[in-house]
Amino acid sequence: MSIKTIILLGAPGAGKGTIAEGIRSASRFLHVSTGDMLREAVKCGTPVGRQAEAFMKRGELVPDAVILGIVEERLDKGGADDAYMFDGFPRTMDQARLLDEILGGRKAVVNKVFLLDAPRALLIARLTGRRVCRKCGQSYHVINIPPKVAGACDLCGGELYQRADDSEATILNRLDVYTKQTETLIAFYEKKGVLVRVDSARPRQETVAEILRGAGALAAS
Repeated sequence: MSIKTIILLGAPGAGKGTIAEGIRSASRFLHVSTGDMLREAVKCGTPVGRQAEAFMKRGELVPDAVILGIVEERLDKGGADDAYMFDGFPRTMDQARLLDEILGGRKAVVNKVFLLDAPRALLIARLTGRRVCRKCGQSYHVINIPPKVAGACDLCGGELYQRADDSEATILNRLDVYTKQTETLIAFYEKKGVLVRVDSARPRQETVAEILRGAGALAAS
């Protein structure tokens, strides 16, 4: 047996987080979010976490080598036949090459990369419609997950607001940055023959079902 790995790629608003949760619930894949792992490593004070914290305190981006160190820490905790689902990582060619090195050292490869496709207009609508509670941080969407009372959190009654990074101007910039960053990455995985394009404009359960079919035996318990 060997480690199995799939990657979910997609622009902001493509639904990576919610789709990843659906896949995790219905399969043996362990959901790997580098953002979550980074925060956990810092909280636990691991050697790599301390490195990351130093950059974060200076307001600097955490270097790829440190991010990959956190990925290595996670893989070291697992078993030789675990199945991992990376959510929105790698984001760049440098990260992809480093991930290949880490997996290669464990006699493993990236098995499948699922690219979540959705029209740009839908991505913008999804992201600009997000609202967050100022008190408890609960998330809503003005169309998809509206609160029972407009502008108020169902859980605590706190005020709902739109984050600055959910404004249309910021979102358009994020989408442009994503496109530039991932063009070569998508071509890289396409050339390897592991890229699968999936329509994520549909209901979540349909997208999850298609990915599970595409993952096949990789997803089996």
